[in-house]
Amino acid sequence: MSPTRNPAGPLPRSSVGAPRRPSDDVPLPPIVGASARMQRLLRLIQRVAPTESTVLILGESGTGKELVARSLHVLSRRAQGPFVPVNVGALSESLIESELFGYAKGAFTGASSDRAGLVEEAHRGTLFLDEIGDMPMATQVKLLRTLENNEVRRVGENAPRLVDVRVVAATHRDLQTLVAEGRFRADLYYRLNVVQLEVPALRERAGDVGLLASYFLERAARRTGRKQLRFSPEAMALLAHHEWPGNVRELENAIEHAVAVSDHDLLTASDLPSSVRSPRLLMAPRDDEPLEPLAGRGGRTRAPRDPESRSLDDVTREHVLRVLARQDDNATAAARVLGVSRTTLWRMLKRWGVKRPSLKGK
Repeated sequence: MSPTRNPAGPLPRSSVGAPRRPSDDVPLPPIVGASARMQRLLRLIQRVAPTESTVLILGESGTGKELVARSLHVLSRRAQGPFVPVNVGALSESLIESELFGYAKGAFTGASSDRAGLVEEAHRGTLFLDEIGDMPMATQVKLLRTLENNEVRRVGENAPRLVDVRVVAATHRDLQTLVAEGRFRADLYYRLNVVQLEVPALRERAGDVGLLASYFLERAARRTGRKQLRFSPEAMALLAHHEWPGNVRELENAIEHAVAVSDHDLLTASDLPSSVRSPRLLMAPRDDEPLEPLAGRGGRTRAPRDPESRSLDDVTREHVLRVLARQDDNATAAARVLGVSRTTLWRMLKRWGVKRPSLKGK
């Protein structure tokens, strides 16, 4: 959206008491993922970022939707402008309109001066509206006007102010269902859904768990000065088999927990949160799950259906061999996914009787 004039005067740069900061104040962590779905998402971000299209990001809580929005901003022509994140669900219905669109002095009790809203704060930048599905209907009407006319009208004012803002919205809700139920405006949905990006749940890209865990551990090592931090094979196996209902955010918190409670550099299963250690969260194969070849072995096998009947070493062996099979027996690639050194991988395979010559990536 590009402004042509501003009948109400120049756009102010005042703060309105909600979190916002220019993009160059916030280091952008990488979006970690080697899975096919994540690689496709990364390619789409690269393509869409330079455009001015409105973007709707879909995904469960904790999948990293704000990180995708920040990436869209940093890779856009607006990168030197502000990135203004707004958690719509955290704003009460009585405050959301004045927070988003601002207000004039005397507009209501306590309005002792003119105040710019979050939309104006995002002028020449990107406005990220997280949990857009929680926006009240009355506010949806005003947001639609902003998207269509490139303008905002502060509470208590009649004159519109033109703004130049790119809107990126996100939600974990099914907006089409909300539209059908009359809780979200259809015209706003179609206006927001110009480009749709979907961030997969962590359980849908389980092969990325090792990479993410290694990334979070390396970051924790830099932050704490404990450069030798590493996972034991048992800890990695538990991380790989957990279902992660809280997605990437839960995994990050689990690693932070392990680093905080551990008094040694080798993080073991006992250092992980109890929710990750719980056997009931280990994923036992279903009866209809296809058999997979195990690297370095001649036959095909299936792990016991009762996860409590397996030791941690059994769980570790099953996971390591499964990763090797999915990496086409490439030891280097498998070690990278597992978050261990290739030497550690060789030791484990030797203990389990998997012959080294049958593997690639030596």
